[in-house]
Amino acid sequence: MLINGVSGDLISIRDRGLLYGDGVFRTLRSAGGRALHWPLHYQKLQHDCATLGITCPDFGRLSAELASLLADHPDAVLKIIVTRGQGMRGYLPTIDAALTHIWDVSPLPVYPASYTTDGVTLGLCTLRLSHQPRLAGIKHLNRLENVLAAAECTDVNEGLLLDIDGFVIEGVRSNLFLISRGRLITPELSRCGVAGVERDRVMNYARQIDMPVEVRNVEFDELHKADEVFLTNSVFGLWPVARIDNTRWLKFNGAASLRAGLENGDIDG
Repeated sequence: MLINGVSGDLISIRDRGLLYGDGVFRTLRSAGGRALHWPLHYQKLQHDCATLGITCPDFGRLSAELASLLADHPDAVLKIIVTRGQGMRGYLPTIDAALTHIWDVSPLPVYPASYTTDGVTLGLCTLRLSHQPRLAGIKHLNRLENVLAAAECTDVNEGLLLDIDGFVIEGVRSNLFLISRGRLITPELSRCGVAGVERDRVMNYARQIDMPVEVRNVEFDELHKADEVFLTNSVFGLWPVARIDNTRWLKFNGAASLRAGLENGDIDG
């Protein structure tokens, strides 16, 4: 773990990331000593920092720190966290606070190969995501909704989150897509949810192969009628969904084709 570029595992109890969740983070994967799609993750980090009015650490500095971590952790999960730094008691941000940035490293999780080939089970969480357009799309440090949802969805591979209006938004730790009549559909995230790097990569690749892409409100019933449903995140990549409630899918040709295209083409656009 690196804290402001220095090896360590301690931060101040006055850090606003700890006190108020006043910060953002992004998670990426390394493979063979290479940080997958790091420039795209940095763009997201920069965007999320700007949304909170935080100056994002310099790309060159973070890249140098990342390179030092990759030397010892060539295959791992890496998380970059940026907080507003230390401040006095109270919600009002300190204008001249020194930012805190943290690199955390974890072992790669081991998932069964069947999750990719045969699909996973998706279960509906009872928790509903609240609307906050100013924070929608970004990966801020207050993930309590996801924490509570994960705790209730332990008997499935991934939990499905709807918003307070009943629209499909995302998985607890993933973005969600439908394939229906040759179209790629994903929920729009202007009110809540997190816009992941893999979500962008899938949509960009679909457009490159002239597959129609729709970003819009998605009703829960649409999932049951879809030709395919799949999930994405930057650690596991792309998993097809084999079951939601009593609806089952046995063929994942569209998801497999998209996954192959992303892996072979290494799309970063």
